[in-house]
Amino acid sequence: MSQNTLPVNDTGRMPPKLIRELLLLKFERLPEKDKKSFANGPVFLGVSGACVGLFANTLYRQVLNVTQGLITSSLPMAVLPFLTTVALYNGAVSQPLLAGELNCPTCALIRGGLVSALAGGFYPVLLALPVSAGLATRYNTAPMPERGNVLRFWINITQPILNRMGIVFLMQAIFGLYMGSKHYGIYIKMLELPTSNSEELND
Repeated sequence: MSQNTLPVNDTGRMPPKLIRELLLLKFERLPEKDKKSFANGPVFLGVSGACVGLFANTLYRQVLNVTQGLITSSLPMAVLPFLTTVALYNGAVSQPLLAGELNCPTCALIRGGLVSALAGGFYPVLLALPVSAGLATRYNTAPMPERGNVLRFWINITQPILNRMGIVFLMQAIFGLYMGSKHYGIYIKMLELPTSNSEELND
């Protein structure tokens, strides 16, 4: 049996619970830097998403001339993208890898890039719109659209901001692709580890 494959029973399959337990044991035997990289990667993506949220919030506040409620608007714009990005990356990349369910390097890259671009890029921008719009309405800092022109008004407000955020979306996607690639490489390292200490001694 090669070291980069998981042992199987007579039916050719292993119970998912056993696969996860085996991979977790191998994970604990990885070098400390690899374990930290795997554990902290989603957090780094989350922090990046939080920064995007704060930046998008700033842009909307400037366009709508909002100067009030800086802390109350910044807090959700940092916390929600952070939590969403971390949760989605763990659910789409980290946990499937640790469960042995993600054995496609291209899939890991695509998942990482999509999570980072959507949850850490587009989502904060979309979230900033109602937050800033609510403050602008409350404090009457900008003329609000008449009924029937609401959608066009907010599209006109958002379009220039999306254009300015284009490079940010690209950077988020690249960051996610890099993280997915790095974590898949760590996953391959886990598979290459012997399944037991006795096997390691025999080698």
